[in-house]
Amino acid sequence: MRSVARKQSPRKAALWRLYLVIGLLLSMLSLLVGRVLSLQILDTERGYAFLQNQGEARSLRTAEIPAYRGVITDRRGEPLAVSTPVVSIWADPQRLAGSERLPELAESLGMPLAELQRKLERYDGKRFMYLQRHRVPHEAREILARRFPGVYGEREYRRFYPAGEVAAQLVGFTNVDDEGIAGIELAYDDWLQGRPGKKKYIKDLRGNMVRDIGVVQPAAPGRDLRLSIDLRLQHLQHRELRKAVTAAQAESGSVVTLDARTGEVLAMVNYPVYNPNSRKNMKAASMRNRAITDTYEPGSTMKSMTLVAALESGRYTTSTLIDTAPGWIRVGPKTYKDPRNYGEVTLSRAIEKSSQVGVTKLAVDLGHEPIREVFQRFGIGEPMGTGFPGESSGLLPNRPRWYSTEKISLAFGYGITTTPLQLARAYTAFATGGLQRPVSLLALDGNVPEPQRVISESVASQVLDVLHAVTGEHGTARKARVDGFNVAGKTGTVRKVGPGGYIEDSHVALFAGLAPVNNPRVVTVVVINDPKGEDYGGGAVAAPVFSTVTRGALRLLGATPSEFPEEVAASAGLTGGAA
Repeated sequence: MRSVARKQSPRKAALWRLYLVIGLLLSMLSLLVGRVLSLQILDTERGYAFLQNQGEARSLRTAEIPAYRGVITDRRGEPLAVSTPVVSIWADPQRLAGSERLPELAESLGMPLAELQRKLERYDGKRFMYLQRHRVPHEAREILARRFPGVYGEREYRRFYPAGEVAAQLVGFTNVDDEGIAGIELAYDDWLQGRPGKKKYIKDLRGNMVRDIGVVQPAAPGRDLRLSIDLRLQHLQHRELRKAVTAAQAESGSVVTLDARTGEVLAMVNYPVYNPNSRKNMKAASMRNRAITDTYEPGSTMKSMTLVAALESGRYTTSTLIDTAPGWIRVGPKTYKDPRNYGEVTLSRAIEKSSQVGVTKLAVDLGHEPIREVFQRFGIGEPMGTGFPGESSGLLPNRPRWYSTEKISLAFGYGITTTPLQLARAYTAFATGGLQRPVSLLALDGNVPEPQRVISESVASQVLDVLHAVTGEHGTARKARVDGFNVAGKTGTVRKVGPGGYIEDSHVALFAGLAPVNNPRVVTVVVINDPKGEDYGGGAVAAPVFSTVTRGALRLLGATPSEFPEEVAASAGLTGGAA
């Protein structure tokens, strides 16, 4: 019996151990099942939601939805800057590097293989790099359809400028990221830019989108902007300025036209220009909107404002006689000469002939202070507040001590600087009976700001009559005349300043004028910088451009002719004669 008990004891021990193991396994299984239930069935905070969040955190991505940039148009709604959809090709360098298909990818991109390899080396260890920006959508689709490893597409927008070079320096341009970096595009970037949206999606380990979660924040498009310019007039001025600068072999030129009644810029062109749609060979000098950024000594165009100072003094009228004989006058160390001896002339005729002797005598008698005060009142040396990048205020000195030559030079428009736009704004006072409004690059739509009175209506009328005579048969601006319309204006020819002072054979030719005299609609300034040849004066080089562009502007505005050329009158039966 004792031996039998000894035999059963090991068997019981083995069974006990078996039961223990089975119990432990069942306990572990119960715990595992319970854990699974808590994670996948019970959906507790630490269960399914936890696993779901952890899984999606590894594959859930947020992508930016590009916003459409606002359209820039002219005053009539003609597009000047629009955004077109494009696709940028990008890659994950870690997935692309070492691929056997690199030569095939380089060929499809139109890129040398060595360049692609260098780019991959530069982005070694990174997860993102652009291969090419702004491909045409159908071209991008062809590339992406070949399913290169780690190569993807991203929708973007690229700016396109329908008017090309005609409005380039005013409109400006954007960079590759659709941000304004020049001109109106820069000045109103915040207005034009939209707000990018966001969308979420799930991607697999290869970076492919497997599920589009949807838009979580829609993109907000930018706001449109309507400029004050008329593209038709812009085209005309661009063509005429290019012809004038080329014919005169000049360095550059600018033309700006304002609506005399509102202060809106109807056209603003410069030459040379650039093509904003193709900037590979773009030069910095051609990018400047010279009509706003570049300053020049305005020369004799300022004699109209010197005339204002004389009339306001109460000591002069336009009929006051001034003796200019013998055709020259010496003040201090300097001698001032006229082309010939005009003898005794009225103040009006002295301005009409742009007499240096006559204006010198005015300057000596008036002194510099009233002349400078008038210039400042007209806005010379003051900011215009257009908001355009690089706008210049010009220069109007205010010295504690003035030498005699400086006082006289001031009356001639020397020793000060203005921009073409600033000079045009000054001349609006002669077109509006002495009133002046702020300049606007945007269409005002009838919301015209209140004007500021610069001079009396009487003085403005007298100066306008004198400026009309300047374009008459005996004036210096006969080439500024426009058939069918009375025009008024003043020429200017100044020597350019170099490192050692004024350059003998380098000039700036100017003309500032308005039309029609009986009911002024437009004010235009023409500047031709450094014309070559014998005829370099404002009357010979700048005035003809004024004539052509003013004729076009008045036609577009529907202005009624104030006079008729002989041949037009004859054909219309308006000429007199024997019955």
